[in-house]
Amino acid sequence: MADRYELGREIARGGMGAVWLGRDTVLDRVVALKRVGMVPGGSTPDLARAEREARLAAALSHPHVVAVFDLVADGPEHWLVMEYVPGASLAEVIRQDGPLPAERAAALLAQTADALTAAHGVGIVHRDVKPSNILVTAQDEAKLTDFGIARAEADASLTQTGLVTGSPAYLSPEVASGSSATPASDVWALGATLFHALAGRPPYDASDNVLGAMYQIVHETPPRLPEAGWLGPLLEHTMATDPADRWSMAQVRDFLHDGEQRAAPGPTRTLPAVTPPPATSPGSGVDQTTAVPPVTPGTTATRARPRWPVLAAVLALLAVGVLAFSVGLLSSPEDRESPSAQTTGAPEASPVTGSPSASTSPSTSASTSPSASATPASSAEAAQEMESFVADYLSTVTQDPKSSWQQLTPEFQKASGGFGQYKNFWRTVAAATVSQVQADPESSTVTYTVTYDMVDGGQRTDNPTLKLLREGSGYKILSEA
Repeated sequence: MADRYELGREIARGGMGAVWLGRDTVLDRVVALKRVGMVPGGSTPDLARAEREARLAAALSHPHVVAVFDLVADGPEHWLVMEYVPGASLAEVIRQDGPLPAERAAALLAQTADALTAAHGVGIVHRDVKPSNILVTAQDEAKLTDFGIARAEADASLTQTGLVTGSPAYLSPEVASGSSATPASDVWALGATLFHALAGRPPYDASDNVLGAMYQIVHETPPRLPEAGWLGPLLEHTMATDPADRWSMAQVRDFLHDGEQRAAPGPTRTLPAVTPPPATSPGSGVDQTTAVPPVTPGTTATRARPRWPVLAAVLALLAVGVLAFSVGLLSSPEDRESPSAQTTGAPEASPVTGSPSASTSPSTSASTSPSASATPASSAEAAQEMESFVADYLSTVTQDPKSSWQQLTPEFQKASGGFGQYKNFWRTVAAATVSQVQADPESSTVTYTVTYDMVDGGQRTDNPTLKLLREGSGYKILSEA
């Protein structure tokens, strides 16, 4: 079609179009081709809507939004050419894995909230945020898709143009009542999506009785999850009946990004102040806020973060790079950025995980004692192995943090705050170069200098000392000595 796209197999079908795997023969890349379908109840393809929505989606350049490349005609059929994202939707992930741990749910939805913040910033309202419209890659990266162009699934609530648009289980009360969608409506839908991720089921059962579900949304108190933990306040401030009581999408994003600070024991944190959602332009063909200058790549992810988490993340890089030498800290599958060493009064950060230092003495657990595992034949060999471990770790962590995360002991993962922040930090690092490595097999520690080349163009240097735990023929990072 269009003398450049080859059509492959069908990979998805919904009420407003089918999606096929294809190839762009000009650029020699795999693409997703979505055939523009009929509006439910209509007799002809809604091409005007498809063109308008295609332009809106194409205007968004964001790492967590499925890119739109082209809209082409092939005889009577029209096709939307998009980025192909291998993986499963969040809905499928939940079906396969069950309710998600808070850390994983928060990490995925933080990325989605970042994408929606960018969309709202340029006046775009998604209008159909739900688990099936969030794609999840093998690296646990979220990609938001279907900006009202064509639904990946047929939804019972998709009626004729001019009526309610969206998925019933995730509709906000005002939209369920017939009002136009606004950024605040997307906030509710993201909260409902978080509910689904944590509970393993949607907040409302609309499978058999759509009208009954919509009545509940409009007239009843929103459902809550007692087991939501530190994410409970987010559900309260997203799934709030009055749009004026909801946080903005930027506040949702920041809460999720900074979640570990809220989850950690200590004094009660101050929650973001509620800002009324911006008014929409009445009568416009697209539900949107007042237009603002277009978003440019790289700017949408910018947000105010505490300086200590940023450096902590940098140190986390170091410690992670030295995973082979950490033997004293215990960590969990959450991820935390490390505090900046330049911030006055900020706690020291772990160079492995980026979280505030929480060194644990090896004597606290007999199972984590370095002597519990076999050692190399000589000290020289052990030192060489430890140095190689650090070099290998730092050479791969920026490209494959999921695998590198496994090089921390479970205890150190727990103490460090979790995979979410770990991954978010390493995403900010382009490369980590280690030098002046000095391993001490007797104490199972390694000291080195590491230089981080940051994605934003900056550069940072640190000199961490890590303690390693020998496991079989290899090492894991146990702690920061």
